[in-house]
Amino acid sequence: MAKSQTVSLSTEVPPIPARNPWMHKGDAGRVLVVAGSSGMVGAAALCSRACLRAGAGLVRVGMPWRLAALVAGRDPDVMTLALPETDDGAISAMSPPKIIDALEGVNVLAIGPGLGTNPQTSQAVRNLLPEVTCQLVIDADALNAIAKNPEETFSKFKKAPQRPVITPHPGELMRLLGSKHEGKDLGRDEEARKIAARNYAASNHLVCVLKGHRTVVSDGLRTYVNNTGNPGMAKAGMGDVLTGVIAAFCAQGYPSFEAAVLGVYIHGLAGDRVRDTLGEIGMMASDVVEQLPLAARAHQLGKK
Repeated sequence: MAKSQTVSLSTEVPPIPARNPWMHKGDAGRVLVVAGSSGMVGAAALCSRACLRAGAGLVRVGMPWRLAALVAGRDPDVMTLALPETDDGAISAMSPPKIIDALEGVNVLAIGPGLGTNPQTSQAVRNLLPEVTCQLVIDADALNAIAKNPEETFSKFKKAPQRPVITPHPGELMRLLGSKHEGKDLGRDEEARKIAARNYAASNHLVCVLKGHRTVVSDGLRTYVNNTGNPGMAKAGMGDVLTGVIAAFCAQGYPSFEAAVLGVYIHGLAGDRVRDTLGEIGMMASDVVEQLPLAARAHQLGKK
């Protein structure tokens, strides 16, 4: 990445229109979330509930079969899909056919939060992704699963009707880049963050959401730097929530870049609403989930 590179910025956040009174849950979009493993059930719960709170009409979460009942008992609004599992409670290499079957009629697959790094799970992700024909939001351990050769996976999507959305934190993007990140600080160097997100999106025909302070969204042509959110959101589970929010807006018909921009904006705005009532110190990801509808409504009305 040359030092002379500059990135022009997009500042527009897409509107959220009023809903048609005749719409049904299918019109609001159907999402399958593949997430969770033993010890990380909360990631699946946060992602799937955030997806509903951000407006998706129907959300189903696929996870190891012994753990699916935990999510079903915790949140009756979320449907579950029990998947074959490993001995340590992760999704097994036998899962992809069942996931593919479950994707019939689904608008978006969100995959990655809390999946873990079991070799069988990673193999399942690598086998599954090239077979997916719906919109994709790829996060966390799903990104780690393909980090050794991400270009091979992403090359399968160059003819897809919508670009996949990836949501790496700085460490995950550096793993995807390998030596190509050239030692840049993708956590705190704002210009390097913009350049890295734009270049990676352009090279791989996707939308890159580089998380952190002033989250960067780029499709390789347009780049947006978010201005909502606060340090209280430096807390476990916030990324799982963001994945669900972006998936929800994709399911509601927004193109990939617009869904990602709107997702990071509403996610940060919900976090700001929590900060204003609870303060930054003790806020949790679940608090942000419950503020998502009010943040979306505020954006509809043109308010902060």
